[in-house]
Amino acid sequence: MPNLLDKIFNFLYPLFRGWGMSRNFASYISLVLNIAIMVALAFAIYYIAKFVLVTLTAVFAQRTKTKFDDYLIHNKTTKYTAYLIPFFFIYKAVPIILDRYEYWETLFGKIVGVYIVLISLWIIRTIFNALRDYLKQKPEYSDKPIDSFVQVIMIVLWIFGVAIIISKLFGIKQGELLTILGTLSAIIILIFRDTILGFVSSVQVAINDMVRIGDWITMEKFGADGDVIEINLTTVKVRNFDNTITTIPTYALSSDSFQNWRGMQKSDGRRIKRHVLIKSSSIRFLNNEDLNQMKKVQLISSYIETRQSEIEKYNMLKGVDKTLSLNGRNMTNLGLFRKYIIQYLVSHPGLNKDMHIMCRQLQSSAHGVPLEIYAFSSDKRWANYEYIMADIFDHIMASVVYFDLEIFELPSKIGHLD
Repeated sequence: MPNLLDKIFNFLYPLFRGWGMSRNFASYISLVLNIAIMVALAFAIYYIAKFVLVTLTAVFAQRTKTKFDDYLIHNKTTKYTAYLIPFFFIYKAVPIILDRYEYWETLFGKIVGVYIVLISLWIIRTIFNALRDYLKQKPEYSDKPIDSFVQVIMIVLWIFGVAIIISKLFGIKQGELLTILGTLSAIIILIFRDTILGFVSSVQVAINDMVRIGDWITMEKFGADGDVIEINLTTVKVRNFDNTITTIPTYALSSDSFQNWRGMQKSDGRRIKRHVLIKSSSIRFLNNEDLNQMKKVQLISSYIETRQSEIEKYNMLKGVDKTLSLNGRNMTNLGLFRKYIIQYLVSHPGLNKDMHIMCRQLQSSAHGVPLEIYAFSSDKRWANYEYIMADIFDHIMASVVYFDLEIFELPSKIGHLD
Protein backbone atom coordinates (compact mmCIF):
# COMPACT_ATOMS: atom_id res chain seq x y z
CA MET A 1 0.00 0.00 0.00
CA PRO A 2 2.70 2.64 0.88
CA ASN A 3 4.64 1.83 -2.35
CA LEU A 4 1.49 2.24 -4.41
CA LEU A 5 0.67 5.57 -2.74
CA ASP A 6 4.25 6.73 -3.31
CA LYS A 7 3.87 6.06 -7.02
CA ILE A 8 0.51 7.87 -7.15
CA PHE A 9 1.49 11.04 -5.28
CA ASN A 10 5.24 11.42 -5.95
CA PHE A 11 5.33 11.49 -9.75
CA LEU A 12 4.03 15.06 -10.25
CA TYR A 13 6.85 16.99 -8.58
CA PRO A 14 9.65 15.40 -10.71
CA LEU A 15 7.48 15.80 -13.78
CA PHE A 16 6.98 19.56 -13.17
CA ARG A 17 10.66 20.01 -12.41
CA GLY A 18 11.47 18.28 -15.68
CA TRP A 19 9.26 20.81 -17.46
CA GLY A 20 11.50 23.57 -16.16
CA MET A 21 9.31 24.86 -13.28
CA SER A 22 10.94 26.35 -10.18
CA ARG A 23 11.24 24.24 -7.06
CA ASN A 24 8.63 26.19 -5.03
CA PHE A 25 6.12 26.50 -7.86
CA ALA A 26 6.44 22.81 -8.76
CA SER A 27 6.02 21.94 -5.06
CA TYR A 28 2.81 23.96 -4.61
CA ILE A 29 1.26 22.87 -7.90
CA SER A 30 1.99 19.20 -7.16
CA LEU A 31 0.57 19.66 -3.62
CA VAL A 32 -2.73 21.11 -4.91
CA LEU A 33 -3.10 18.43 -7.56
CA ASN A 34 -2.21 15.64 -5.11
CA ILE A 35 -4.87 16.89 -2.68
CA ALA A 36 -7.40 16.97 -5.53
CA ILE A 37 -6.41 13.44 -6.56
CA MET A 38 -6.66 12.26 -2.92
CA VAL A 39 -10.15 13.76 -2.50
CA ALA A 40 -11.31 12.29 -5.81
CA LEU A 41 -9.95 8.86 -4.92
CA ALA A 42 -11.49 9.08 -1.43
CA PHE A 43 -14.94 9.81 -2.92
CA ALA A 44 -14.49 6.99 -5.44
CA ILE A 45 -13.47 4.58 -2.66
CA TYR A 46 -16.46 5.69 -0.55
CA TYR A 47 -19.04 5.10 -3.30
CA ILE A 48 -17.48 1.78 -4.28
CA ALA A 49 -17.30 0.63 -0.66
CA LYS A 50 -20.86 1.78 0.02
CA PHE A 51 -22.20 -0.03 -3.04
CA VAL A 52 -20.30 -3.24 -2.28
CA LEU A 53 -21.11 -3.30 1.44
CA VAL A 54 -24.79 -2.39 1.05
CA THR A 55 -25.27 -4.88 -1.78
CA LEU A 56 -23.47 -7.71 -0.03
CA THR A 57 -25.31 -7.06 3.25
CA ALA A 58 -28.70 -6.96 1.48
CA VAL A 59 -28.00 -10.21 -0.35
CA PHE A 60 -26.70 -11.85 2.81
CA ALA A 61 -29.75 -10.66 4.78
CA GLN A 62 -32.13 -12.18 2.25
CA ARG A 63 -30.40 -15.55 2.36
CA THR A 64 -30.16 -15.89 6.14
CA LYS A 65 -32.95 -16.78 8.55
CA THR A 66 -31.73 -14.52 11.35
CA LYS A 67 -33.04 -10.97 11.55
CA PHE A 68 -29.86 -9.57 13.11
CA ASP A 69 -28.46 -8.53 9.72
CA ASP A 70 -31.77 -6.78 8.98
CA TYR A 71 -31.30 -4.69 12.09
CA LEU A 72 -27.73 -3.90 11.01
CA ILE A 73 -29.13 -2.49 7.79
CA HIS A 74 -31.86 -0.60 9.67
CA ASN A 75 -29.27 1.01 11.96
CA LYS A 76 -27.09 1.97 8.93
CA THR A 77 -24.03 0.04 10.05
CA THR A 78 -22.85 -0.55 6.47
CA LYS A 79 -23.28 3.14 5.64
CA TYR A 80 -21.00 4.28 8.47
CA THR A 81 -18.51 1.51 7.67
CA ALA A 82 -18.34 2.88 4.13
CA TYR A 83 -17.39 6.28 5.61
CA LEU A 84 -14.52 4.70 7.51
CA ILE A 85 -12.72 3.08 4.56
CA PRO A 86 -11.86 6.28 2.60
CA PHE A 87 -10.60 7.94 5.79
CA PHE A 88 -8.12 5.10 6.28
CA PHE A 89 -6.95 5.86 2.75
CA ILE A 90 -6.64 9.59 3.60
CA TYR A 91 -4.83 8.75 6.85
CA LYS A 92 -2.21 6.82 4.88
CA ALA A 93 -2.00 9.37 2.04
CA VAL A 94 -1.58 12.56 4.13
CA PRO A 95 2.01 11.80 5.31
CA ILE A 96 3.07 11.20 1.68
CA ILE A 97 1.36 14.28 0.22
CA LEU A 98 2.46 16.62 3.02
CA ASP A 99 5.92 15.12 3.39
CA ARG A 100 7.56 18.55 2.87
CA TYR A 101 5.05 20.34 5.15
CA GLU A 102 5.65 18.89 8.60
CA TYR A 103 3.25 21.24 10.47
CA TRP A 104 0.33 20.60 8.15
CA GLU A 105 1.10 16.90 8.04
CA THR A 106 0.87 16.69 11.84
CA LEU A 107 -2.31 18.82 11.98
CA PHE A 108 -4.23 16.96 9.26
CA GLY A 109 -2.97 13.61 10.55
CA LYS A 110 -4.45 14.38 13.98
CA ILE A 111 -7.77 15.59 12.51
CA VAL A 112 -8.14 12.50 10.33
CA GLY A 113 -7.14 10.24 13.25
CA VAL A 114 -9.79 11.82 15.50
CA TYR A 115 -12.42 11.39 12.80
CA ILE A 116 -11.50 7.70 12.42
CA VAL A 117 -11.89 7.17 16.17
CA LEU A 118 -15.31 8.89 16.16
CA ILE A 119 -16.55 6.94 13.14
CA SER A 120 -15.31 3.69 14.70
CA LEU A 121 -17.23 4.43 17.90
CA TRP A 122 -20.33 5.27 15.88
CA ILE A 123 -20.09 1.99 13.97
CA ILE A 124 -19.77 0.07 17.24
CA ARG A 125 -22.81 1.97 18.54
CA THR A 126 -24.91 0.94 15.51
CA ILE A 127 -23.86 -2.69 16.00
CA PHE A 128 -24.94 -2.63 19.66
CA ASN A 129 -28.20 -0.88 18.72
CA ALA A 130 -28.85 -3.62 16.17
CA LEU A 131 -28.10 -6.24 18.83
CA ARG A 132 -30.45 -4.45 21.24
CA ASP A 133 -33.30 -4.38 18.69
CA TYR A 134 -32.68 -8.02 17.83
CA LEU A 135 -32.74 -9.21 21.45
CA LYS A 136 -35.88 -7.20 22.23
CA GLN A 137 -37.76 -9.29 19.68
CA LYS A 138 -36.92 -12.50 21.55
CA PRO A 139 -39.42 -13.38 24.31
CA GLU A 140 -36.70 -14.36 26.79
CA TYR A 141 -35.08 -10.90 26.52
CA SER A 142 -38.15 -8.70 25.93
CA ASP A 143 -38.44 -7.76 29.63
CA LYS A 144 -34.70 -7.24 30.27
CA PRO A 145 -33.15 -3.72 30.59
CA ILE A 146 -31.04 -4.15 27.45
CA ASP A 147 -30.89 -0.37 26.91
CA SER A 148 -29.03 0.01 30.21
CA PHE A 149 -26.42 -2.58 29.27
CA VAL A 150 -25.84 -1.00 25.86
CA GLN A 151 -25.49 2.45 27.42
CA VAL A 152 -23.00 1.19 30.02
CA ILE A 153 -20.85 -0.45 27.34
CA MET A 154 -20.98 2.68 25.16
CA ILE A 155 -20.01 4.94 28.08
CA VAL A 156 -16.93 2.80 28.72
CA LEU A 157 -16.04 2.84 25.01
CA TRP A 158 -16.56 6.61 24.79
CA ILE A 159 -14.26 7.11 27.78
CA PHE A 160 -11.53 5.13 26.02
CA GLY A 161 -12.32 6.92 22.75
CA VAL A 162 -12.02 10.37 24.34
CA ALA A 163 -8.74 9.29 25.97
CA ILE A 164 -7.37 8.24 22.57
CA ILE A 165 -8.54 11.52 20.96
CA ILE A 166 -6.94 13.65 23.69
CA SER A 167 -3.71 11.67 23.48
CA LYS A 168 -3.62 12.17 19.70
CA LEU A 169 -4.41 15.89 19.79
CA PHE A 170 -2.00 16.84 22.57
CA GLY A 171 0.58 14.11 22.27
CA ILE A 172 -0.10 12.77 25.76
CA LYS A 173 0.56 9.11 26.42
CA GLN A 174 -2.61 7.22 27.32
CA GLY A 175 -1.10 5.98 30.60
CA GLU A 176 -0.33 9.54 31.66
CA LEU A 177 -3.80 10.62 30.57
CA LEU A 178 -5.47 7.97 32.74
CA THR A 179 -3.32 9.14 35.67
CA ILE A 180 -4.57 12.72 35.14
CA LEU A 181 -8.16 11.52 34.92
CA GLY A 182 -7.64 9.59 38.18
CA THR A 183 -6.60 12.77 39.97
CA LEU A 184 -9.69 14.48 38.57
CA SER A 185 -11.98 11.61 39.62
CA ALA A 186 -13.78 13.72 42.25
CA ILE A 187 -14.81 16.27 39.61
CA ILE A 188 -15.75 13.47 37.21
CA ILE A 189 -17.94 11.82 39.86
CA LEU A 190 -19.64 15.16 40.56
CA ILE A 191 -20.32 15.79 36.86
CA PHE A 192 -21.48 12.25 36.11
CA ARG A 193 -23.24 11.65 39.44
CA ASP A 194 -26.61 10.68 37.93
CA THR A 195 -24.95 8.50 35.31
CA ILE A 196 -22.88 6.63 37.92
CA LEU A 197 -25.89 6.20 40.22
CA GLY A 198 -27.92 5.04 37.24
CA PHE A 199 -25.23 2.54 36.28
CA VAL A 200 -25.10 1.04 39.78
CA SER A 201 -28.91 0.94 39.99
CA SER A 202 -29.19 -0.66 36.54
CA VAL A 203 -26.87 -3.44 37.67
CA GLN A 204 -28.90 -3.92 40.88
CA VAL A 205 -32.20 -3.91 38.98
CA ALA A 206 -30.89 -6.49 36.51
CA ILE A 207 -29.22 -8.78 39.07
CA ASN A 208 -32.09 -8.68 41.59
CA ASP A 209 -34.76 -8.77 38.88
CA MET A 210 -36.56 -5.87 40.58
CA VAL A 211 -38.26 -4.44 37.48
CA ARG A 212 -38.79 -5.72 33.96
CA ILE A 213 -40.17 -4.05 30.88
CA GLY A 214 -43.92 -4.68 30.92
CA ASP A 215 -44.21 -4.77 34.73
CA TRP A 216 -46.99 -2.77 36.35
CA ILE A 217 -45.44 -0.62 39.07
CA THR A 218 -46.80 2.02 41.44
CA MET A 219 -44.55 4.77 42.81
CA GLU A 220 -46.57 7.49 44.48
CA LYS A 221 -43.55 9.77 45.00
CA PHE A 222 -43.26 10.29 41.23
CA GLY A 223 -46.96 9.87 40.41
CA ALA A 224 -46.29 6.65 38.50
CA ASP A 225 -48.97 3.97 38.21
CA GLY A 226 -48.74 1.93 35.04
CA ASP A 227 -46.59 -0.29 32.83
CA VAL A 228 -42.81 0.04 32.44
CA ILE A 229 -42.04 0.69 28.77
CA GLU A 230 -38.32 1.48 28.90
CA ILE A 231 -35.39 1.02 31.29
CA ASN A 232 -32.14 2.80 30.46
CA LEU A 233 -29.08 4.02 32.32
CA THR A 234 -30.60 7.17 33.82
CA THR A 235 -34.40 6.86 33.60
CA VAL A 236 -37.27 4.39 33.75
CA LYS A 237 -40.31 5.32 31.65
CA VAL A 238 -43.76 4.32 32.88
CA ARG A 239 -46.91 4.60 30.78
CA ASN A 240 -49.65 5.39 33.28
CA PHE A 241 -53.17 4.09 32.83
CA ASP A 242 -54.31 7.54 31.67
CA ASN A 243 -51.71 7.22 28.86
CA THR A 244 -49.40 9.86 30.35
CA ILE A 245 -45.69 9.09 30.61
CA THR A 246 -43.85 9.35 33.94
CA THR A 247 -40.05 9.38 34.02
CA ILE A 248 -38.38 7.98 37.15
CA PRO A 249 -34.62 8.20 37.85
CA THR A 250 -33.20 4.69 37.68
CA TYR A 251 -31.41 5.08 41.00
CA ALA A 252 -34.77 5.82 42.68
CA LEU A 253 -35.75 2.16 42.17
CA SER A 254 -33.01 1.09 44.59
CA SER A 255 -33.24 4.02 47.01
CA ASP A 256 -37.02 4.53 47.30
CA SER A 257 -39.98 2.25 47.85
CA PHE A 258 -42.23 1.18 45.00
CA GLN A 259 -44.84 -1.49 44.37
CA ASN A 260 -44.39 -4.07 41.62
CA TRP A 261 -47.56 -5.93 40.65
CA ARG A 262 -45.76 -8.66 38.69
CA GLY A 263 -46.42 -11.28 41.38
CA MET A 264 -50.15 -10.59 41.21
CA GLN A 265 -50.16 -10.74 37.41
CA LYS A 266 -48.40 -14.11 37.45
CA SER A 267 -50.52 -15.57 40.25
CA ASP A 268 -53.84 -17.38 39.87
CA GLY A 269 -55.87 -14.48 41.25
CA ARG A 270 -55.93 -10.83 42.20
CA ARG A 271 -56.39 -10.05 45.87
CA ILE A 272 -59.51 -8.42 47.28
CA LYS A 273 -58.79 -6.95 50.71
CA ARG A 274 -61.44 -4.51 51.90
CA HIS A 275 -63.65 -4.17 54.95
CA VAL A 276 -67.02 -2.85 56.06
CA LEU A 277 -67.60 -1.22 59.45
CA ILE A 278 -70.40 -2.70 61.55
CA LYS A 279 -71.98 -0.45 64.15
CA SER A 280 -71.10 -2.09 67.49
CA SER A 281 -74.41 -1.14 69.16
CA SER A 282 -76.28 -3.28 66.60
CA ILE A 283 -74.53 -6.51 67.64
CA ARG A 284 -76.67 -8.79 69.85
CA PHE A 285 -77.49 -12.38 70.80
CA LEU A 286 -80.07 -14.27 68.74
CA ASN A 287 -83.07 -16.04 70.29
CA ASN A 288 -84.98 -19.01 68.87
CA GLU A 289 -87.46 -16.77 67.10
CA ASP A 290 -84.61 -14.94 65.38
CA LEU A 291 -82.96 -18.19 64.40
CA ASN A 292 -86.17 -19.62 62.94
CA GLN A 293 -86.45 -16.49 60.81
CA MET A 294 -82.81 -16.77 59.74
CA LYS A 295 -83.32 -20.35 58.56
CA LYS A 296 -85.01 -18.88 55.51
CA VAL A 297 -81.55 -17.76 54.32
CA GLN A 298 -80.64 -20.78 52.18
CA LEU A 299 -76.84 -20.45 52.35
CA ILE A 300 -76.78 -20.85 56.13
CA SER A 301 -80.03 -22.71 56.94
CA SER A 302 -78.30 -26.09 57.43
CA TYR A 303 -75.51 -24.43 59.42
CA ILE A 304 -78.06 -22.81 61.77
CA GLU A 305 -79.82 -26.12 62.39
CA THR A 306 -76.58 -27.96 63.12
CA ARG A 307 -75.19 -25.18 65.27
CA GLN A 308 -78.47 -24.66 67.15
CA SER A 309 -78.67 -28.36 67.96
CA GLU A 310 -75.09 -28.37 69.30
CA ILE A 311 -75.68 -25.29 71.47
CA GLU A 312 -78.95 -26.63 72.93
CA LYS A 313 -77.30 -29.94 73.86
CA TYR A 314 -74.42 -28.13 75.52
CA ASN A 315 -76.65 -25.76 77.49
CA MET A 316 -78.92 -28.63 78.59
CA LEU A 317 -75.93 -30.71 79.67
CA LYS A 318 -74.55 -27.83 81.70
CA GLY A 319 -77.94 -26.85 83.12
CA VAL A 320 -77.69 -23.33 81.82
CA ASP A 321 -80.41 -20.86 82.85
CA LYS A 322 -81.58 -19.48 79.50
CA THR A 323 -83.96 -16.93 81.00
CA LEU A 324 -80.98 -14.62 80.49
CA SER A 325 -79.46 -14.71 76.99
CA LEU A 326 -76.01 -14.01 78.36
CA ASN A 327 -75.84 -17.42 80.04
CA GLY A 328 -74.34 -20.39 78.25
CA ARG A 329 -73.53 -20.58 74.59
CA ASN A 330 -75.34 -18.44 72.03
CA MET A 331 -75.23 -17.32 68.46
CA THR A 332 -74.86 -13.65 67.58
CA ASN A 333 -76.12 -11.80 64.56
CA LEU A 334 -72.53 -10.72 63.73
CA GLY A 335 -71.16 -14.27 63.94
CA LEU A 336 -73.98 -15.57 61.76
CA PHE A 337 -73.42 -12.75 59.31
CA ARG A 338 -69.72 -13.66 59.06
CA LYS A 339 -70.69 -17.25 58.30
CA TYR A 340 -73.13 -16.05 55.66
CA ILE A 341 -70.45 -13.91 54.00
CA ILE A 342 -68.04 -16.88 53.84
CA GLN A 343 -70.71 -19.10 52.28
CA TYR A 344 -71.57 -16.32 49.83
CA LEU A 345 -67.90 -15.88 48.84
CA VAL A 346 -67.42 -19.63 48.37
CA SER A 347 -70.40 -19.73 46.03
CA HIS A 348 -69.41 -16.60 44.07
CA PRO A 349 -68.36 -17.53 40.49
CA GLY A 350 -65.86 -14.67 40.21
CA LEU A 351 -63.53 -15.88 43.00
CA ASN A 352 -60.72 -18.41 42.83
CA LYS A 353 -61.72 -21.23 45.19
CA ASP A 354 -58.16 -22.64 45.29
CA MET A 355 -56.87 -19.52 47.05
CA HIS A 356 -57.65 -18.00 50.44
CA ILE A 357 -61.25 -17.01 51.14
CA MET A 358 -61.85 -15.37 54.51
CA CYS A 359 -64.14 -13.00 56.32
CA ARG A 360 -62.25 -11.92 59.42
CA GLN A 361 -63.04 -9.57 62.27
CA LEU A 362 -60.40 -6.87 62.84
CA GLN A 363 -59.66 -4.82 65.93
CA SER A 364 -62.71 -2.73 66.81
CA SER A 365 -62.34 1.04 66.95
CA ALA A 366 -64.37 4.16 67.59
CA HIS A 367 -65.84 3.67 64.14
CA GLY A 368 -67.21 0.20 64.80
CA VAL A 369 -66.19 -3.41 64.19
CA PRO A 370 -64.40 -4.00 60.84
CA LEU A 371 -65.32 -7.11 58.89
CA GLU A 372 -62.61 -7.66 56.29
CA ILE A 373 -63.08 -9.65 53.10
CA TYR A 374 -59.89 -11.43 52.04
CA ALA A 375 -60.22 -13.33 48.76
CA PHE A 376 -58.84 -13.51 45.21
CA SER A 377 -60.71 -12.81 42.01
CA SER A 378 -60.10 -15.34 39.23
CA ASP A 379 -60.15 -12.57 36.61
CA LYS A 380 -57.14 -10.25 37.06
CA ARG A 381 -58.09 -7.69 34.42
CA TRP A 382 -58.57 -4.33 36.07
CA ALA A 383 -62.11 -3.55 34.91
CA ASN A 384 -63.38 -7.07 35.61
CA TYR A 385 -61.63 -7.14 38.97
CA GLU A 386 -63.30 -3.90 40.03
CA TYR A 387 -66.66 -5.23 38.86
CA ILE A 388 -66.31 -8.46 40.88
CA MET A 389 -65.26 -6.58 44.01
CA ALA A 390 -68.08 -4.05 43.68
CA ASP A 391 -70.60 -6.86 43.12
CA ILE A 392 -69.48 -8.60 46.33
CA PHE A 393 -69.67 -5.49 48.49
CA ASP A 394 -72.98 -4.38 46.98
CA HIS A 395 -74.43 -7.67 48.17
CA ILE A 396 -72.77 -7.54 51.58
CA MET A 397 -73.99 -4.01 52.35
CA ALA A 398 -77.50 -4.90 51.19
CA SER A 399 -77.47 -8.06 53.33
CA VAL A 400 -76.62 -6.34 56.61
CA VAL A 401 -80.22 -5.36 57.42
CA TYR A 402 -81.39 -9.00 57.23
CA PHE A 403 -79.18 -9.77 60.24
CA ASP A 404 -80.43 -6.77 62.18
CA LEU A 405 -77.01 -5.12 61.87
CA GLU A 406 -76.07 -1.59 60.85
CA ILE A 407 -73.14 -0.20 58.87
CA PHE A 408 -71.33 2.56 60.71
CA GLU A 409 -71.66 6.05 59.25
CA LEU A 410 -70.50 9.33 60.70
CA PRO A 411 -73.48 11.50 61.65
CA SER A 412 -74.04 14.27 59.14
CA LYS A 413 -73.81 17.87 60.36
CA ILE A 414 -76.63 20.08 59.17
CA GLY A 415 -75.92 23.78 59.35
CA HIS A 416 -78.59 26.23 60.40
CA LEU A 417 -78.99 29.64 58.86
CA ASP A 418 -79.36 32.52 61.30
